Amino acid sequence: MSDQAQSAEPTQKSGAVSEIVEIVKTVVYALLIALFLRVLLFQPFTIPSASMEPTLLEGDYIIVSKYAYGWSHHSIPFSPPLFRGRVFERAPHRGDIVVFKLPRDGRTDYIKRLIGLPGDRVQVKGGAVFINGKEVPREPLSPQMVDTGYGFSREVERFRETLPNGRSYVTYDFGPDGEVDDTDVYVVPEGYYFFMGDNRDNSLDSRVPSAVGVGYVPAENLVGKAEIILLSWDKDVSVFKPWTWFTDARPGRFFNLLK
Repeated sequence: MSDQAQSAEPTQKSGAVSEIVEIVKTVVYALLIALFLRVLLFQPFTIPSASMEPTLLEGDYIIVSKYAYGWSHHSIPFSPPLFRGRVFERAPHRGDIVVFKLPRDGRTDYIKRLIGLPGDRVQVKGGAVFINGKEVPREPLSPQMVDTGYGFSREVERFRETLPNGRSYVTYDFGPDGEVDDTDVYVVPEGYYFFMGDNRDNSLDSRVPSAVGVGYVPAENLVGKAEIILLSWDKDVSVFKPWTWFTDARPGRFFNLLK
């Protein structure tokens, strides 16, 4: 009996080790597959601010296609400086909603709408956008009350803006006298892009120099194109209050394609 017990013990230990090894291999394979998908195909992002309202709300959970514009080192987690430029580069289209790395630090993810292409002259006058000397048409819509995020609501003007290529979307405007409602002419350099938030008076974007804002964004810094709002919760949802996962959900925004 003693010999049998001694021979069984190493077998049990060997079986336990093999099981642990298989579990570790499974976890590693899963992580590699997830990394592959995240780098080459899709990446989720949560909207943290109101700068893209009304198109994107704080608490929206979106999916970004990483292949839309090709890949740069910013497509890889932590942006390791493995190479310069973009692989299989494809130019973005005016009006795309784009996630990019903030030029001044190369790490922070920003999301804005692409307004100016390389070589464009962009200017804002009285809140209206001008591209290459021509005013971008905007149709006034009914005003709307919005949460300012500072404990009170205020009425904002709404406009349906239509870019030269036909892309149309709604913007918010607090009035024609905001800090960046009247600007100089921005001449977008080759290899760079000019972005603006849809919430025009509550967006730190390319109208503000890169030292404190966004400035011009290099093509290399583009991470991907926002494609769909997958899920959405009110900003008051809490991981530690499971009932808010349901009470603060915004199902009307689930699975909404972005344009």
